[in-house]
Amino acid sequence: MHEYWLLIVGAVFVNNIILARYLGNCPFFGVSNRMDTATGMAMAVVFVITLASCITWLVEKYVLAPFGLEYLETIAFILVIASLVQLVEMFLQKSVPALYRALGIYLPLITTNCAVLGVAVLCVEEDFNFIKTLVFAFASAVGYGMALIMLTGIRERILVAPVPKHLQGLPVGLISGGLLALAFLGFLGMV
Repeated sequence: MHEYWLLIVGAVFVNNIILARYLGNCPFFGVSNRMDTATGMAMAVVFVITLASCITWLVEKYVLAPFGLEYLETIAFILVIASLVQLVEMFLQKSVPALYRALGIYLPLITTNCAVLGVAVLCVEEDFNFIKTLVFAFASAVGYGMALIMLTGIRERILVAPVPKHLQGLPVGLISGGLLALAFLGFLGMV
């Protein structure tokens, strides 16, 4: 059990997929302007990363590895991720149309979000069993969502702050993201 807690703390804080590994920065900076959009994106990313990592683990262990097709890993993983994103997109379009419209282009970008593919590949490279894959993927996705929501809170606060004209918008977002990554660097000694 101790091993799983270390895996969770490591994935959420120490090796945060966006702040330490710098994977998935396009939606990270693109959606972090409004809290409702960022929260919706965080939930969608948690769902897609967790499910995609579990399915890609199954594909790797029971389809690719037994037949010696490991070289098709990237293609197979991208197909799984694209299919899952389509499911999420169709669900949001029918169930939560306001969130679907608010996410706009960033929802299909989950398909090309390298954080999703990165977590799936990390699970296979680390040779995790299915339970560890599930725990690591969920913790990584929660860490991504947490960082996204924290950056959104900072960026919403900055909107009412006197920011120099040349730093407004994305430049101050990049600076804020860098400072957030430095803050998370303090967790390095925990694991």
